[in-house]
Amino acid sequence: MKIWDKGFDNAPQVDAFTVGKDRELDLLLAPYDIEGTLAHITMLKEVGLLPADDFAQLLPALEALHREALEGKFVITGEDVHSEVEARLGPLGKKVHTGRSRNDQVALDIKLFTRARLRTTLEKVSQLFELLLTRADELKDVLMPGYTHLQVAMPSSFGLWLSAYAEALCDDVVFLKAAYEVNDRNPLGSAAGYGSSAPLDRRRTTDLLGFGSLAVNSIYAQMGRGRCERQVAFAYACLAETLGKLATDCCLFTSQNFGFVKLPDAYTTGSSIMPQKKNPDVFELVRAHCNRLQGVPNDIRLVTGNLPSGYARDMQVLKEVYLPLFDELDSCLDMLLFALPGMEVNRSLMDNPLYQQAFCVEEVNRLVQEGVPFRDAYREVGKAVAEGTFHYEGELHHTHVGSINNLCLDEIRARFEACFS
Repeated sequence: MKIWDKGFDNAPQVDAFTVGKDRELDLLLAPYDIEGTLAHITMLKEVGLLPADDFAQLLPALEALHREALEGKFVITGEDVHSEVEARLGPLGKKVHTGRSRNDQVALDIKLFTRARLRTTLEKVSQLFELLLTRADELKDVLMPGYTHLQVAMPSSFGLWLSAYAEALCDDVVFLKAAYEVNDRNPLGSAAGYGSSAPLDRRRTTDLLGFGSLAVNSIYAQMGRGRCERQVAFAYACLAETLGKLATDCCLFTSQNFGFVKLPDAYTTGSSIMPQKKNPDVFELVRAHCNRLQGVPNDIRLVTGNLPSGYARDMQVLKEVYLPLFDELDSCLDMLLFALPGMEVNRSLMDNPLYQQAFCVEEVNRLVQEGVPFRDAYREVGKAVAEGTFHYEGELHHTHVGSINNLCLDEIRARFEACFS
């Protein structure tokens, strides 16, 4: 029986279409739906809307369902997770919905789910940051060519390259933390978007569920759906952009034409026709997933962008767009955490005459420090390059903040740690 049953049956086609993928996707939300119900009945008991004897029976039943959900044994046979939980509680299940709507239930479930997944992602980002900074320190003296326009430009180093992505994660964490704060507001008790005449204590459920604050206005608690998901998705899109760019660099640098880095054979895949191939599929797939994830905020906007205030069933489609993004991005983080430690670098890369021209600016700056005007030095070095006589064997003197010889890794680390203070 549907929890909104009014004594008539829907056409099967309507049931199938309106349920959509809820049964499948609601399994992700099941532990959080039960946590929300536990907080809700605690509050109902305290305000006198649920007898203490009923609460005493509901509490262990819900705790058992919660364990079942955490263990992956929870099954949805009814319309959705909300109806399943009520049905599994037996006759007393009819009392747990007082003062709620499925609208604030699903909004709550998604916020609790998002909060947990953001914490997981932030932990993985911290691990990746530490890995990048550690490897940057290990490889700070190993030179590589830097490129502009995909042309050899100036000397770089593996330490400079890797710590650039570590610093990029500092910015990504700022967006992830902001997304966490926007999400960390309790919508429970807003019901269908207009509150309830039941004497609910919304601040109590906020405390019980560990939210940082309350979504105060009942209409905005519902209006925030789609908006909150989009802001979280935007933060993930920013992180995906960083990971995708790193993956693209790795794809280029593992090719024979570059030969900057090498993956262990076990980390590569082969070809069905070319026996020599050792393909960096892991990085290509990270790039593809991250490119796709950058479109999720727009997908959400296209679902919700023209909706009026108040709930509309369009919101259901958000689950299909939004819930999978967490596993998709976390799997990319996991793969980078797996692949990057085993990546070997070419330590004699700059011995290749192909990269001699990367030192042109070094020679220009040497002449300038001897008193030659910059434009004259520029023309002199350019003439040597054109005549094929340019050669540089001097030392590098990049001492300013954030350069090859002064990576300032401690400053980057301090900036990252400050994001969590």
